[in-house]
Amino acid sequence: MSSLSATVASLAVAVGQQEGANSSAFALALVFSAVVMYDASGIRWHTGRQAALLNQIVCDFPPEHPIISTFRPLREPLGHSPLQVFAGAVVGCTVAHFMGKSV
Repeated sequence: MSSLSATVASLAVAVGQQEGANSSAFALALVFSAVVMYDASGIRWHTGRQAALLNQIVCDFPPEHPIISTFRPLREPLGHSPLQVFAGAVVGCTVAHFMGKSV
């Protein structure tokens, strides 16, 4: 589950409850949430896949290759799968909905 997606989704729901669904603040929070979730599931996830591929390519170099002596493997677990982002958004919306009712 993506905690960042949960955070921005709960922010959007809380702003919507407080300011109303027709407010510009809610529209801004919604766009912000969409950009953050797109980044988490799209760009960062694909960057992690590219890092894994580059690590594999470098591992296939012969041991005497000059890059081997200075190479540090790239971090691979970047971003989240679309399912993790969706789960985070559902949790965030649910928590914000129930927190809004308790206030």
